[in-house]
Amino acid sequence: MYQPAHFVESRPDVLHALVRQHPLGLLITQGPDGLEANTLPFLFDPAAGGACGQLVGHVARANPLWITSPGGAEVEREVLVVFQGPQAYISPNWYPSKAETGKVVPTWNYVVVQARGRLRAVDNPAAARAIVTRLTQTHEANQPRPWSVEDAPADYVDAMLKAIVCIEIAVDKLEGKWKTSQNHPAANRAGVVAGLRAAGGDAAQAMAQLVDNRAVDN
Repeated sequence: MYQPAHFVESRPDVLHALVRQHPLGLLITQGPDGLEANTLPFLFDPAAGGACGQLVGHVARANPLWITSPGGAEVEREVLVVFQGPQAYISPNWYPSKAETGKVVPTWNYVVVQARGRLRAVDNPAAARAIVTRLTQTHEANQPRPWSVEDAPADYVDAMLKAIVCIEIAVDKLEGKWKTSQNHPAANRAGVVAGLRAAGGDAAQAMAQLVDNRAVDN
């Protein structure tokens, strides 16, 4: 992706945190009919897989993305996964410099992590059960009474597991872009924070915090 130096985020802990907080990734692959995009939840393990960790998830057996050759051979393929964090529109009215020079334009703030790596399918019942169990435990953790795989009838679970195929992505490159007004002077950044907080909504509040934090970091 296009990366001006002032928007680069390369700290592993920051990148890992965004992937864990926003685990619904856009998996982009090259299929027989061209580029394909599938939205999937992932689990991230920085200690496994490739140089930058491993992403694991599952797809419907009917989804052809896991079949990488006409014969259905399980071979690795290059893929890209995009994880989108908070994002918000930024009005030029929030910049004090607008009143001074008028030389401002609208923009959009966002944070994003791109993971590049090698995907392989893992087509066996034990792997399917393991990944479904991990996903369930992770995303049910904050529920008052967490649901578990064992709560459903065993024959029903077995049928559901047969309908999916696990995928693993060995991540070779993890790249972050934090476009959070850090290319503006302090007064403009403060105006953005105030404007976002006044705008309301979870997305605006999350971006306000990111702009505020980045100003402190720098």
